[in-house]
Amino acid sequence: MAEMIYQENSNEKKEDYALEKVPANYRLKWWSITNVTLGVATAMVFMQMGSMMALSFGSVNALLAEVYATVVAGVLGIIIAYYSAKSGLNTNLLARGGGFGYIGASLTSFIYAINFIMYCAIEGAIMASAVHEYLQVVPLWLLMVFFGLAVIPFNWFGIKQLEKLQKWSLPIFIILLSAGIIAAANMVPVYKESIWTFLPQGVEIGGVGLLSCIGIMNGLVGIMALLVSDYARFIKKEEFKIGVFAVGFIPQLVCFFVMGVIGIWFGVRLREANPGVYFVHAIGIGGALFTILTQLRINVTNLYSGSLSLSNFFEHIFKFTPGRTFWVAFTAIAAIGAMLAGALDHIGPMLTFQGVFLFSWAAIVVADAFVVKRTLKIGPLYFEHRSENLYPWNPVGVISIISSSVVGSFAAFGAFGSFLQNTAAFLSAILAFILTIVLATITKGKYYARKKADDIPQDEMIA
Repeated sequence: MAEMIYQENSNEKKEDYALEKVPANYRLKWWSITNVTLGVATAMVFMQMGSMMALSFGSVNALLAEVYATVVAGVLGIIIAYYSAKSGLNTNLLARGGGFGYIGASLTSFIYAINFIMYCAIEGAIMASAVHEYLQVVPLWLLMVFFGLAVIPFNWFGIKQLEKLQKWSLPIFIILLSAGIIAAANMVPVYKESIWTFLPQGVEIGGVGLLSCIGIMNGLVGIMALLVSDYARFIKKEEFKIGVFAVGFIPQLVCFFVMGVIGIWFGVRLREANPGVYFVHAIGIGGALFTILTQLRINVTNLYSGSLSLSNFFEHIFKFTPGRTFWVAFTAIAAIGAMLAGALDHIGPMLTFQGVFLFSWAAIVVADAFVVKRTLKIGPLYFEHRSENLYPWNPVGVISIISSSVVGSFAAFGAFGSFLQNTAAFLSAILAFILTIVLATITKGKYYARKKADDIPQDEMIA
């Protein structure tokens, strides 16, 4: 079995469990885990998406898209948090026994890691642009490099360091956010009518405008629904119910509905999509500090999840196990490259494309747990993650995600018309869900496990 890959201090206390199940004695309080996930939820990208959608498609369309995202991500988040907390596994490890095999799951981990690299780049670019707005004498590219590297030490000591950082920074975040809202409310607005009447010329409420907003949001919905598994696996068994709800739903509520609506208000009122810019205009250096704080809160979690995914991929594909901290640095450096390449300028198309893959993956995990394992009772009634008990490939998940992602990608690029272009993530998710059930039935669960485990506790069984 792959050994745990991280040591916190000289006493060699092991944590992170990038390639293993989180044991009962390393579980944390539900509010500590929720606090960590709120670091993700308070990221400025959620405000930026609210601002961008409102300015492009109108305030009401943006608000409806935020409500949609809250509900869908909340439901998916609770389901995935449930199985992660139950098994002690994150999505990468759930996928191994959930229809992919240990190498098949490693390939999805690599694509998943690319998502986190991109989000690191987006958040880092927002942070750099905010400081550049205040200190324009410093080149923007230099700020990108600096902030890309500066976030690495904050991720060096794993989940417990993340929990402390989020806990200590949350009060400061709330104070600066409140100051920004108050200052902006006292500024002369660029748009002086009601925020909720704003509608660009040629755009209607509903229709293509709303579908476009939903298509953009699907990438964030997919990543947020899957990301909670990295943290839900640490929930104590005795706090299972409240922990699953808190970790699975509260971050979705905050990031989409709370932060998204704040973004709509700022964006329309000040006619600016980048929160790094409008917070600096509102409260000066306080806005720059606010941006730095929020981006540190999100990027430490981006680095954490990205490093877990890369560890999973390289350990099984190349037998390369330099340690999670190596992958933290690798993710940060890759994100710097993406920042310099202009990732922030292409956020809409990237999120639409990501929604296709992430929705497919989430649909396969849900179909496998709810239908294949629980209802049809095909294959093991638990999520096996140990490679010695698994086949390298399981055609159920691999064929399902490739097929659905290819079809969804064609749809996202407009091959099947404008309606399916904006609903490509739904199309890919439905196709993945159906294919998972059909292929599991055809193969009769033959490729789920090559050796049945006899050490799985009853409370980790699906049914």
